[in-house]
Order: sequence, then structure tokens, then C-alpha cells
Amino acid sequence: MHKEKLPLALGLLSVLSGCGEKQAERPNIIFFLVDDYGWVDSGVQYGDELYPRQRMFHTPAMERLSERACIMSNGYACSLSTPTRTSLMTGMNSAHTRITTYTAPVKDTPTDAAGGTIGFVNDNEGDIFARSDWNWNGIATEEGTEHSVVITPMVRLLRDAGYYTIHVGKAHWGPSGTTGCNPYNMGFLVNVAGSCNGFPKSYYGEENYANNAEQWTHNAVQGLAQYYGTDTFLTEALTLEAKKALEQPIKTGQPFYLYMSHYGVHTPISADKRFYQKYIDEGCDEGEARYASMVEGVDKSLGDLMDFLEEKGVADNTVIIFMSDNGGHSIDARKGGVPHTQNAPLREGKASVYEGGIRVPWMFYWPGKTLKGRCDVPAMPEDMFPTILDIAGVKDYKTIQSIDGEDLVPVITGKAGPGDSVGGTTWAERELVFHMPHQWRIEDREDVDFMTAIRRGPWKLVYRMHTGELELYNLEEDLSERNDVAAEHPELVRDLCSALSSKMREWDAVMPIDRRTSLPCPLPDELKMN
Repeated sequence: MHKEKLPLALGLLSVLSGCGEKQAERPNIIFFLVDDYGWVDSGVQYGDELYPRQRMFHTPAMERLSERACIMSNGYACSLSTPTRTSLMTGMNSAHTRITTYTAPVKDTPTDAAGGTIGFVNDNEGDIFARSDWNWNGIATEEGTEHSVVITPMVRLLRDAGYYTIHVGKAHWGPSGTTGCNPYNMGFLVNVAGSCNGFPKSYYGEENYANNAEQWTHNAVQGLAQYYGTDTFLTEALTLEAKKALEQPIKTGQPFYLYMSHYGVHTPISADKRFYQKYIDEGCDEGEARYASMVEGVDKSLGDLMDFLEEKGVADNTVIIFMSDNGGHSIDARKGGVPHTQNAPLREGKASVYEGGIRVPWMFYWPGKTLKGRCDVPAMPEDMFPTILDIAGVKDYKTIQSIDGEDLVPVITGKAGPGDSVGGTTWAERELVFHMPHQWRIEDREDVDFMTAIRRGPWKLVYRMHTGELELYNLEEDLSERNDVAAEHPELVRDLCSALSSKMREWDAVMPIDRRTSLPCPLPDELKMN
């Protein structure tokens, strides 16, 4: 593919000419993205039943949306934030972008502000694997930055087609000092609080969201000075700013794209005082109450935006896409409860390629167009690139990068089902790849670090790079991934190993380096199998 640049005058004209009748017919789009949000952290039924944990949360707005939306029961993300967010922006699988863990706050610094590791093993740990040569500088919009992938951003295509593009909240596509850090470079006309940071140092307006001399780090949230010294929780402040930003395109009749990217419910797990006491009174422990209060704050944000659309008379022409950027955090004790159980019946959580780390809440609502109810077609974050552009009526676009995602519009509108063809196979049988060739945490890492997986139909192959073990699960019969049936299906294991390895080679995917040999960890089809 190649890059196609609009002349400056033409580009400005397309951005500013949103009042025409043809432009006004296009649907508005709100992409509502929640951080570290688990599959069972609401009252919305994504699975075959409403699981026990779901009864803890008060989420009336999500449930209200679910009553009219297409619910993606097999909706997936990457296992960590930046890989998902860059896949959304590029249309590429994270193994293809080589952005396979989260980026640091500063360019060319693959360590975090506290000196911890990001995406590779600390030498002091004595692990057999050393850091791989991944793209730790994220996505870029121009050449010149090593360890990055140069792309045509999806939002830039929307903007150049006449959409009023608004970014609110967390960005996290690349470190400071890179073009991927700044939402304006991605094609946004408005940016509120988006930068290099992957989580907020503080959710509290009383603390200026950590934008003060005592607390400041790169994770201090910028651009919200009007709320400093107030009791405005960060989730609420971002929602208020989103509504302000929407006033202009609604007033002029220009179609808008709002990327409502909440920092919640990422750590630090912080009590939203508007809702916290309710959960204490209902018997939650302190950690559970803090987390549930954050979830309800995000739910209120969604409800407030839906109410705002109705008040302004644009609800019937506004698409809402609801999604999480990875599975719920299942290790951090600050969430309360019992670690490793928060996503049950799904196994594990954030950073793992088991279902708890990658299967996420996901809904589409396109008034008058989307099917209502559950859709079992598997979907990936890279699918959002062609899907959103199709919804927006953006055709015949050119991109630098090749696109891995598939347009989901036929699926969510009922024109295509699981057995219909797509990309040389069927929707139900297409192969989904999840790649985590890194260490995420020092502790509790057995079911998290150095793993990759492929799903085809009900079958999922998991490759543990540390041990060379291959596991096979039938997700239709064993959603919790507890019954490894690899020994019973050796031919299927070989077939999936071959398919996964072919994708890894095609994408030149990164693998960790074995310190003992100084060679990359073998691909699955390079293992000795019986």
C-alpha cells in the first residue's frame, strides 16, 4: 500500500465543510473504550448465563445499551493495552505491528518511570529469555523513529473524509518524543487529556490528577485544570469535557467521531465517592467496593452520553461501539476478592492469552441497522479499522500498512453469519492470533508470560514458550480452559501449529531470545512433536 497525501487546502476544506447535506447523512460514531475491564464486570450477559460476579455491579447504562445492541459474545482484544490500541488505529494484528506489550512514557526507554521492566525480563531474575526486538516506540505517522511502525491512522482517514474527530482520555499509542504520542498526529481535531501515559497517577480532582509538584510523573493527567481542587473524579471530568466537545459538530451538523477512551478502570484502584459506600453496605470488601465504584462511574459516563445524544436530537443517527482494551486485571490485590478469579469462568486475566486476558465486553449499536441480541462470530481489534470506515462511508482509502482486519458490518447487520465466507474461510473458522512474547510481572507469571495462541472455530491452541508445551482446548465445551485435549488430537495440534507459525513468519513476529543459545525461541512447528 502507499501513502496518499491531500493538499493542505483540500484537507482543510474537507475538515471544515461538515455542514453539507451529504455530510449530515453520515452517522456519528462514539467509540467508548474502557481500560482493563473484564468480561463479567457488568450486568450485561456476554456468555451463556449471568455469572455470579456480575451481580455485584450496578451498570444500568450498559444494560440499557445491551437491550438494543448487537452483543459480541466472542469479542476479543489483545492481552495488553498498547497492542490493542495500536491495532484499532492501524488495522493490523499486534504480532504484525510488533507492538506486543505496552509502551513506556519516554522514547527509547523500555522501562517505566519507577525503573521496572516493560515487556522484557529483568536480567536479575535470571530468566532463560532475554528481551526481544519489539517496536517499543509504538506507531508513527512518519519515518525516522526506530522501533516503531509507520502507518496511516484510521482517524486521519475519518478526518479527511469530513468527520469532526474528538479524542478524550487515554491515548497510549507511543512514548513522548514520538509522533504516536500526540492524538493530533493521529487525525484528531480535539484532544482532551491524551498523551503518552498508560494510566493516571491520580483519579482525584483534589490532587489535580497528580499534576502537581509533589506527585508529578508522566502519568499525571493533563488538560483538566478547570477541575483542579474540586471533588470531580477523573471519569466524570472526561465525560463533561466530551459533552462540551460534541457541542460544535452537533451545532453545525457535521458528522463526528468521538473516541471516548476512559482511564478507568485501570489501576490505581480508587474509590469513586459517588458510589463507593453503596458497595460497602452491600457486603463488598474495600477493594471490591473501590473497583465496583469505578465501574459504576464508567457506566454513568456511558449513560450521560446516551442521554446527551437524545437531548440534542442526534441519538437516532449515532453509532455506539462499546469495548474494553484487554481482559480484567486478575492479579492486583487492590481490586479485592481472590486473585486469579475475577474473570471466572474465564481463565486468568490481563496480559494472558487465556480467555480471561483477551475475551472482552463488546457491543455495537447502529440505530436501525444492527441486529439486536447476541452474535457469536469471533472478532478482533484490527477489525475495527475497516468496520468504522465502512460505517462512516469512507471508501477506496489508501494506507501505508496492509490491513489484517475484516469489515464486521455484514455480521453486525445480519447480512452475514458464522457460516458465510470471509477472507478465504468462514467467519466462524477464521484464524485469530494472540501473541505475548514478554514478561509482564515478576510474580504470579506462570499463566501469563511468554505465551502465544491461535483460535480456529471452537479450537484454541496455546503455546507456552518457556516450556515448549502445547495445549489444546475446545472453547465450546470448556470455556474455562481446564481440560487440555492436545494428546487426544495430535493432527489438529500439528495443523494449528503450522497455521500459527505461518502467520508468525508472514508478519516477522518477534520472539523472545533464549539466553542459552542467543537464538529466538522456536516457533510451534519447529518443536519436536510425537
